[in-house]
Amino acid sequence: MTDRLRLLLAGSLLLPTFATAGVAAAQPGGVKPTTRQEFPSDPALSVPALAALRGSTSSELADVVSRFAADQQALQRRYDAPDSRSQRTRMRAFWEQWRKQLAASDFDKLSQEGKVDYVLLDNHLRYQLELMEREDRQLAEVAPLLPFGDQLLALQETRRDLVTVNAQQSARLLANLTKQVDSLRQALESSAAPSRAAASDSSRAARPAAPRVSRTVANRAAERLDVLRNTVGVWYRYYNGYDPLFSWWVSNPYQKLDESLRRYAQTIRQRLVGIQTPAVVASGNAPSGQGGGGGGAPGAGATAGARNAAQANEPIIGDPIGAEGLAMDLRHAMIPYTADELIAIAEREYAFSLAEAKKAAREMGLGDDWKAAMERVKNTYVEPGKQIDLIRDLANEADAFFAKHDWITIPALAREDWRMEMLSPERQRVSPFFLGGESILVSYPTNDMTDEEKAMSLRGNNPHFSRAVVFHELNPGHHLQGFMTARYNSHRRLFNTPFWNEGAALYWEMFLWDRDFHVTPEDRLGALAWRMHRSARIVFSLSFHLGKMTPEECIEYLVDKVPFERANSEAEVRRSFNGSYSPIYQAAYMLGGLQLRALYKELVMSGKMKDREFHDAIYRGGPMPIAMVRARLAKVPLTRSGAAPWRFAEQLPEPRPFVRR
Repeated sequence: MTDRLRLLLAGSLLLPTFATAGVAAAQPGGVKPTTRQEFPSDPALSVPALAALRGSTSSELADVVSRFAADQQALQRRYDAPDSRSQRTRMRAFWEQWRKQLAASDFDKLSQEGKVDYVLLDNHLRYQLELMEREDRQLAEVAPLLPFGDQLLALQETRRDLVTVNAQQSARLLANLTKQVDSLRQALESSAAPSRAAASDSSRAARPAAPRVSRTVANRAAERLDVLRNTVGVWYRYYNGYDPLFSWWVSNPYQKLDESLRRYAQTIRQRLVGIQTPAVVASGNAPSGQGGGGGGAPGAGATAGARNAAQANEPIIGDPIGAEGLAMDLRHAMIPYTADELIAIAEREYAFSLAEAKKAAREMGLGDDWKAAMERVKNTYVEPGKQIDLIRDLANEADAFFAKHDWITIPALAREDWRMEMLSPERQRVSPFFLGGESILVSYPTNDMTDEEKAMSLRGNNPHFSRAVVFHELNPGHHLQGFMTARYNSHRRLFNTPFWNEGAALYWEMFLWDRDFHVTPEDRLGALAWRMHRSARIVFSLSFHLGKMTPEECIEYLVDKVPFERANSEAEVRRSFNGSYSPIYQAAYMLGGLQLRALYKELVMSGKMKDREFHDAIYRGGPMPIAMVRARLAKVPLTRSGAAPWRFAEQLPEPRPFVRR
């Protein structure tokens, strides 16, 4: 550890000491070091009885949903000029026709599982059409800055239509578009700095007036420019080198247009958005559809990682969708509450977590100063290089804990097949905590991070914080979800929602809290840090989209309410609003978990189902809004419009305060 990092970590706190006597000394609960080999899997256990694989779904519409998903994907691959007129016209017609066909089917003759799929598919189709209307309005707002957009997209469209390219005409078009782009850029530069634009009144008069748009719309336009530039790059590389005449005519005009588009995007970001050091986005070097995401092989998402690294120094803009947009998205998620009502639910849940955090602080001799207690917890990190051992041991501890109880089926292969990778420094700037799914992606300092970044990562990934969410990412959380979704009712992957996948993973955190998995005050604070975080996510994300909070206010709210490093709080807000997640995604963790808690009370605490039966049924039923999980398991009457609104928050079991036993 460098002297500067040592001082940085000390600050107003006691300087932490690394655990040097093995990982177990640093772990809560005295967890012993382990290896994967200590939990060998009998090969015979990983092969299921083949008879049990037949008839894994009882829905008459399973093949219908699968066919729709395949056709939708085929069309989206075919019409791959993003948001072009042809693409939007074709997809709108596709969804409308599918909805008409679905409405013509005999709903009353379907089984409950068939009715569930009917409602889910109709809900999906309706939402796609509604979403397209919202996107139409957003595209219209950026059109004044991008009047040439349709012409650029038409290049890719004609390629997909297999129209023979006319190289000379293409070169002329690119040259004309370059002039148009340059003229728009110069108009922006002139309007933003009139003193520098006074050289020639006649030249200024020939330029178009700079459009007046909001900062949000300007940021959206800059992002759209990156997409347009990438699309033109894909079109160009299709012909270049394979068609000598095309290369002869088009190479130079293309290079000029590409540079012109890059400079125009930079000008928009600088002059209208306020980004003084904008990211340099390469033109179309990634295959269509490439991007980063949780899971996957080492290096996955490198393109997104580079963009995230550049974004780390940019102002956070976001694109709020307003009360009407939130209502539409919540209706699709089958959540019968307004955004303001959900914020009130989150504040109630936060109050419980705050009371429990103060209780733990008192046990640590710090009175009600829960923030001081959290600071002490954050200074229990393991030394660099040892985090992978810690995560391994915590995962094995959780695995052994679940193996002792009959709460859920975790197949032998699901215990065996998960992997571990490291998050790159670039991705850690936006995702400062580990991620999970097919693999668990560990976040911890690397040698080329700054001292501030190292301190943030060490403290934010301490053993107590990590212990509370390893099983959220692995089994029985995201890893088991993906494992089961690929094997049961896989047609329902189309209906995946964060209220199901993130909600279920968060549900397990609350489930283990109720069963005294966290006994020491330090472990309880680790669990409460995340529980407070999920409550705060509802408040700040919905408030932002309602126009009640700015991104800066969201960061300050997190710093005050959640015991994260300021840099971690900024990264949280940045990734919430940079377009990587849907507007209600961050609210879905806690709300989906609460829905499952209400359903657990209705079906398990009432004696109608056993724990294992309940949990297995959720995972084997496939992803969907939790209201439809309830419709399946509780046999709720369904119409073509779905089930009656489920006010789950009024049916929640009381949160269970910790009582030492």
